[in-house]
Amino acid sequence: MSAPVAPDHAFTGEIAKPNTGGIWKIFFVLVGITAVEFAVTFAMEAQSIRTLRNSILIGLTILKAFFIVGEFMHLKHETKGLIWTILVPSVLLVWLLVALVTEGSFIGETLSNMFS
Repeated sequence: MSAPVAPDHAFTGEIAKPNTGGIWKIFFVLVGITAVEFAVTFAMEAQSIRTLRNSILIGLTILKAFFIVGEFMHLKHETKGLIWTILVPSVLLVWLLVALVTEGSFIGETLSNMFS
């Protein structure tokens, strides 16, 4: 009589090692990006470069979101199809918001000029 073979998904009793090194790495990357955001915010206070400052802050925020979603929401460990399924609608949603805000401000300016 042969000994029973344990299935592949059986619990072996081992506890996986925590990935604290990777988490600390992401933490320091996020701290660095946040420090750059603060530096940009307080260094670029002139009204003439406000659009440049806002563009830099939006880019850094998107970079931070990429690291947070990739590491802490485990998206970087998923398949490419799932990543694209989440990423493409998100980009289209941001594009829609930018288009609606731009169009709304244009209509607002047109109406205010029409009645003034």
